Amino acid sequence: MTPPLVFIVEDEPKLARVLEEYLQRDGFRTHQIERGDQVMAQAKELGPDLILLDLMLPGLDGMEVCRELRRFSEVPIIMTTARVDEIDRLLGLEIGADDYVCKPYSPREVVARARAVLRRWGPKAEAEDTRLAVAVDMDRFEARLGERVLDLTPVELRLLHCLSERPGRVLSRDQLMNRLYPDGRVVTDRTIDSHVKNLRRKLADYLPEQDLIRSVYGVGYKLEA
Repeated sequence: MTPPLVFIVEDEPKLARVLEEYLQRDGFRTHQIERGDQVMAQAKELGPDLILLDLMLPGLDGMEVCRELRRFSEVPIIMTTARVDEIDRLLGLEIGADDYVCKPYSPREVVARARAVLRRWGPKAEAEDTRLAVAVDMDRFEARLGERVLDLTPVELRLLHCLSERPGRVLSRDQLMNRLYPDGRVVTDRTIDSHVKNLRRKLADYLPEQDLIRSVYGVGYKLEA
């Protein structure tokens, strides 16, 4: 199993390096980001399992980053802050953060909080594993839902492959266009939407009670299974 990927969003390089060392020692993968306005693009690209998010950041502060992330992602967020008044703590949780740690803190405490938050997400992940699995074999150019082979066009197969590589993670229309049409041909958002609509219809024929592909308004699509 691939170790969880943790974003360390912190503009103090020394502190970020200490957190990275402790997290990696505990088995996590890490990725450092110094500016708040860089988080959304990298979250969409890399799909972190957890974000350690400092409140005071250049570019965009932690609360705004949290609000923006919650527009397209449910990734667990632990906010770190030196502002310890109760209002800031409550605001941090009300906008979608899962936990907070006050500075100065022990790196061991942060690692323990990270483990605890990911454990809380564990039952949800296990519940999703009980669904029928979507499997795409590009060597055989074949897709299956459980044991059933899906009747898909080549574009629909590549689309399902893109989404199934990162289940639960949002892919933008631009990302999907680049993957489906690597030759650089000109296509529109409506083209992607049309392919998604057709793929949804075919998946519904096999699994009518579940909408496996979810639209994230203004962003793109993700595979729920």
